Amino acid sequence: MTTADELERATTDPWDRQVVWWDVGFVAIVLLTAAAMALGGDVGARELWTAYVAMAAMLVAYAVWGARAARTRDQRAAIVYVVVLIAGTAVAVAQGGLATFLLFASFTQLWMLLEPPRRSVVASVALGVATSFAIAAQQGFDVPTLLEAAPQMAIAIAFSVLLGLWFASTMRRSDERARLLHELRSTQAELAESHHAAGVTAERERIAREIHDTLAQGFTSVVTQAQAATAALDRGEQDRARERLLLVERTARDNLAEARALVAAFSPVPLQGSTLAEALRRLAERFTAETGTRVLLDVAGSPDPEAAGPAAGTTRHAAADVVLLRAAQEALANVRRHADAGSVTVRLNRDGPGGELRLEVVDDGRGLPPGHAEGLGLAGMRERVSAVGGTLDVAPGEHGGTRVEVHVPAGGRS
Repeated sequence: MTTADELERATTDPWDRQVVWWDVGFVAIVLLTAAAMALGGDVGARELWTAYVAMAAMLVAYAVWGARAARTRDQRAAIVYVVVLIAGTAVAVAQGGLATFLLFASFTQLWMLLEPPRRSVVASVALGVATSFAIAAQQGFDVPTLLEAAPQMAIAIAFSVLLGLWFASTMRRSDERARLLHELRSTQAELAESHHAAGVTAERERIAREIHDTLAQGFTSVVTQAQAATAALDRGEQDRARERLLLVERTARDNLAEARALVAAFSPVPLQGSTLAEALRRLAERFTAETGTRVLLDVAGSPDPEAAGPAAGTTRHAAADVVLLRAAQEALANVRRHADAGSVTVRLNRDGPGGELRLEVVDDGRGLPPGHAEGLGLAGMRERVSAVGGTLDVAPGEHGGTRVEVHVPAGGRS
């Protein structure tokens, strides 16, 4: 997953790479100016070394304040450096020769470092005025020389301001794009993290429902049958105990298969290689054998894909079959735990050709207690049914007991 530091690097690294070239360009201009002044031969030794000291001060100031300001946009450091830059340029130009080449770097750096643009305009005017006085100082600082230099410097200032405004506008657009890119990537990272967390939560809930609907019920049956086998052994009823132990073994094997299927994310084991009706029939037989409560299975209306014809037997029915099977398991588990019923009826049918599938589980037990609240089992069943576009209704039966009715589209909803 993308971290905040990585996002920051993604937006600042391109600018850092550009600033490196600004560093190289500035140092190159200063060194080339120094070399040109030495080779020109029209500057005395004293003036040359004075210009070198001024240019050295500019390089040191850039290393201390300017380079940092270019990368961090620190305006305090930028202003300190600009003051040294203007003074150093003016001193170097005052020595004569080709020191005016420094203006190419100086005007550019004013616009690169200072924010907002009005500061760059003020600094450009200050640099132009200081340079005009420096040029005039080369010839004794007389008024005619100053007036001669002023128009040239005015043109330089105007050109610098116009070019600088264009540069500042371009920089603002670049900064805006970088900011928007940063925000976009931050939002993408937050969405990815949110989706991941939601996916983890949904998967945990799904696994919790699967375990509750399959393994937990199977283990409950194992405990019940083991207790019955122990009681039968205490009474000396070995055949009865052996029968219960066989049920324990069968249930444990089914639970083991369910666990393996859950780990492999396959469809429920009872539905592998069989129809929903066959899976419900095995469920009813095992429930009767384990509890002694008679279960009547009524299948009508060709609810199974295989019974409806080859075209219907496709994977689009898998979601509905899983939901109905799990609903029947949970309903029978509730009958075992709460109903104290003598018989249970499980009805499965289709409401019209191509219509929805309906599962109904009705018992003749004690019925729903007043003000009953849904537990984890019913809540999980309701979520399953809702996920495939179906409905769940839990209500008292017409002749007592409890009725659980589930309606789902024949193909489920993906």
